[in-house]
Amino acid sequence: MSADNGDEDEKKTTTTIWARPFVLVFLVAHARSCTTCDKVLAELEKIDDDTDHFGVDFVKINDKRLAKQYGIKNFPALTYFREKEPIIYEGDLMDEENVLDFLTSLEAMDLPDRIEEVNAKILTKIVEETDFVAVLFSAIRMYRETYPDDISAPSRQSFRRLAERLEHEGNAARRQHYAEHPLNNDLIELVRLLIQENPHLSVRQTGPDTERCTGTGSNKPDCKKCLKALQELENIDDEADQLGIGFVKIADEELADEYNLGSLPALVYYRHQIPIIYENELSKEEDVLEWLVANKSTGDEEDVIEDVTAKTLNTLIGNIDNLVVLFYDHDDEDSMQVLNELEKIDDDCDRHGIQFVKIDDEKATEEFGIDNLPAIVYFEKQIPNVYDGDIENEDEILEWLLSQLEKDEIEDVTDEMLDRLIKDGKTLAVLFYDNNDRKSQKVLNELENIDDECDQLGVTFVKIDSSEEAKEYGIEKLPTMLYFEKGIPMVYQGNLEDEEKVLKWLEQQQKVDQIEDITDEMLDMVIEKMPLVAVLFYDKDQKKSQKVLSELENIDDDCDQQNIAFVKISDLNEAKEYGIDTLPTLVLFERKIPHVYDGDLMNEDQILGWLLHQKKHAEIPEVTDEMIEKLVETSPYTAVLFYDKDDKQDMRILNELENIDDDLEKEGIVIVRIDNDAEAKEYGIDHLPTLIYFEDKIPAIYEGDLLNEDEVLEWLIQQKNSATIEEVTDEILTDLIEDHEYVVVYFSGSCDEGEKCDNILDELENIDDELDETGIIFVTTEDTVIAKKYGIKHFPTLAFFRNKDPLIYSGDLDDEDEVLSWITDEDTLEIPGKIEEVNARMLENILDENDYVVVFFYKEGDRKSQKILQELENIDDECEEKEIDFIKISDEGIEKEYDLPGLPALAFYRHKFRQIYSGDMMHEEEILEWVLDLRTTTPDVIESVDRKTLQVLINDVEHLAVFFYDDKCESCSEILEELETIDDDTDKHGIQFVKSNDAKLAAEIGVFSFPALVYYETGVPIMYDGNLKNEDRVLEWLIEQKSKEISRMMIIITGVLFFVTLISVVTIPPGYEYNTRAVMITPITLPPSRSS
Repeated sequence: MSADNGDEDEKKTTTTIWARPFVLVFLVAHARSCTTCDKVLAELEKIDDDTDHFGVDFVKINDKRLAKQYGIKNFPALTYFREKEPIIYEGDLMDEENVLDFLTSLEAMDLPDRIEEVNAKILTKIVEETDFVAVLFSAIRMYRETYPDDISAPSRQSFRRLAERLEHEGNAARRQHYAEHPLNNDLIELVRLLIQENPHLSVRQTGPDTERCTGTGSNKPDCKKCLKALQELENIDDEADQLGIGFVKIADEELADEYNLGSLPALVYYRHQIPIIYENELSKEEDVLEWLVANKSTGDEEDVIEDVTAKTLNTLIGNIDNLVVLFYDHDDEDSMQVLNELEKIDDDCDRHGIQFVKIDDEKATEEFGIDNLPAIVYFEKQIPNVYDGDIENEDEILEWLLSQLEKDEIEDVTDEMLDRLIKDGKTLAVLFYDNNDRKSQKVLNELENIDDECDQLGVTFVKIDSSEEAKEYGIEKLPTMLYFEKGIPMVYQGNLEDEEKVLKWLEQQQKVDQIEDITDEMLDMVIEKMPLVAVLFYDKDQKKSQKVLSELENIDDDCDQQNIAFVKISDLNEAKEYGIDTLPTLVLFERKIPHVYDGDLMNEDQILGWLLHQKKHAEIPEVTDEMIEKLVETSPYTAVLFYDKDDKQDMRILNELENIDDDLEKEGIVIVRIDNDAEAKEYGIDHLPTLIYFEDKIPAIYEGDLLNEDEVLEWLIQQKNSATIEEVTDEILTDLIEDHEYVVVYFSGSCDEGEKCDNILDELENIDDELDETGIIFVTTEDTVIAKKYGIKHFPTLAFFRNKDPLIYSGDLDDEDEVLSWITDEDTLEIPGKIEEVNARMLENILDENDYVVVFFYKEGDRKSQKILQELENIDDECEEKEIDFIKISDEGIEKEYDLPGLPALAFYRHKFRQIYSGDMMHEEEILEWVLDLRTTTPDVIESVDRKTLQVLINDVEHLAVFFYDDKCESCSEILEELETIDDDTDKHGIQFVKSNDAKLAAEIGVFSFPALVYYETGVPIMYDGNLKNEDRVLEWLIEQKSKEISRMMIIITGVLFFVTLISVVTIPPGYEYNTRAVMITPITLPPSRSS
């Protein structure tokens, strides 16, 4: 180890760092007085020879400037420079063996975004210690770096900073003089390639031999080949690392000759120290990665399906053409049984070029739309295909996988998988179809003929059988085809049965470069799913719109390169929804937040500059009042600054709040601004600026100092993360009472911090969460106009508005538990003589807690519904007498959520089981008779359940049998009649029997043909594969499934009892403890006693 001798040696050390590939620097401070430094140094001296052996220069230096440059504050310190990149050793400096292991480990070699350079000695050690290592043998070593400002670069002629001089063609004549030897054209080309990656570059010339780039018999152009290979392979370095494959490079021609590698570059892959050579083109990095993965399993000593993480799985899907994934649960018996069977076909898959992996990750399972485990998904060029056969039959699975390699068909995807493909920016053709529709099948058969041609075009063709997903894109008629390019959808309007015209249209879409025209539903989807969307709201019949459009077409490609989706929409009503009154208007949606462009729409360069500025800089966007309504509707956490742009103080506050925009984005809180006095007055704002925070549409006003942005940030995060009673104005309160069914209001009157009214409010905060769960809104106000309107004269007072009808609390406000009991009591919630309006959350609670409930589902503002309600009010009291709750609900989306045939609808729920009334809802007497009859009779049929009820039953009921049927199925009704005869028997054995015609829910568990019987045991589905017409055999099978569960439980209970007995009789030696999880006794470490 070289020691320091003042400034001269410090310069030499600095030069060494910049001149040598591997340098270990021991940094000390005040070396003569540092006893720790000397002790550490004495230990490290022991490995000096070893570091020399591995080609690592070891130097000592006392240089505070160098320490400061690399953030070193504590001394002594050990810093390892690899190709000038430093890594600080964090371990025990007194343990010299660990230091040596660290220096020669793959971890220490790891450099961000590049393949690490090693020498022959270090390579040998890495190969010995690492199971999988890819090594690029190259013929050149060219160091790349940016010199720190306070460390001077070596003054020798062998190093030159050439980047700025060489990257311009105009300096071609001058660059010949920047080294001792003239730069030949090949070397200049190399430098130019390096400049593409690095702003600053040093080139080391070692004399005339530099002209030789490769070994004997090679030619000079291979220099460029080495560099090109390195550039491409560095693109997969991170992916290889995620897959557990180390990646290094070495410039050692002697070692290359020893391995007889021939001309360089060459790639050698070590699996458990056994090398194989890559024979194909190194510039195709995707092929290289696929080869590494494929040969990883062939190098394994054990024949097992590899477990991967979610990140690794995404990497594999993106890079492996044929990939099979088993989604499983390690703690699930069925999953492990399936895994054991699949291990038998792993080798067969390898032989056919199919990679097989498994993943136990709940979040990844949800992302791919998989509801039941285990599940097998086959990915072909990133397109998923779910296996729906017998998952325990490995031969059948292998046959299916091999058929996928040969078959030419359009793949079926789930809605989650489709979202993923769109999000990834794939060029897609998507057929929305109905599997049970003849026309859909006919179209599908025709389109299968152009699947290969679409592949050649780079268009991925998939199909989806989901009417709900179709509706989200505004598709009302099936089949329909959409074309997606960079996430933007376009509808095919032609004849889908003419596949040649479809192919021609797809080809045209790829050639035509224009801003896509979309519908309002598609716009909503694009804004929802894409981070940056520029939208031109225009009028296709207006001359000015057409002129603007032709200008904007010029920057469409630039926007694509910046990942900004650009679309246009000619829909005045949609424009008005965003508060846009004049067309054309350009709006940029950044993560759903709108930014309105107010510049010259005929200046495309100015527009492009604005778009890029909005993308790069965090600014609080200016919005319209309609945009605020949309944001509050779609974003759960929204902050709105009401301000006056002409007021200097307001602009100062705006500038301060810009500083916390990024922090709010991380918290998922949207912040916007609006300069609109009329809108401010609607919220009761009488002074500007004012900040209002909306959470789930409920507003709260910020009362603090808006100039203190840290305080504002803290308040907003607190509002989001904790249960707080929101403070509102009279105007906001009026809207809340008008728009929401149940609102509790704490009228505090004028109330300062520390006063009794304030202390009561603090205690009431404790019940805010419970009220949220029941769907009841809780707010507070100091304003008194509304209070006086309802005769409230004394403060504080608590009032409960139920469907706008107020009820004053007369109990003790200091007792929050008593307040909660009063609010949630049935007598409090009921309004005499009226059918109560509830929200979705309250409906769930009512159905959970009450045995008999009648629900009227309707659309707000519908005249027919209002007439029906008037009739239904006449039978509300009779229902109440029979302990039947009667409620109504008009929440948006309730029809879809409760799987209703249409609105209005009347349903009777008995113990969560639903019957829908099919008669005339204007005849209240007939309805009452129907309700009372259902209330008093016991059903002797298998009860039908809707999707929501069935999902609740699957989660809540331990033993559940579900008969899935289809209305078009001819044999279903006959089989159902037979199964009705065993309904009472299943009840006796504690098995609940229901029926469902929900095809989507059936498909989620692999049921695609009807009828089918599924037995759920604590939520886990088991498919019946026998004869459904033999009801006695069905009953026998159901009882058998339940008995198996009881047997398993008995084994577990017996095991637990045995273990408890064991604990009571076994004497535990001192210093040991029970490890109940592993059912064993393990030694424990005790602290040393004072005597020892």
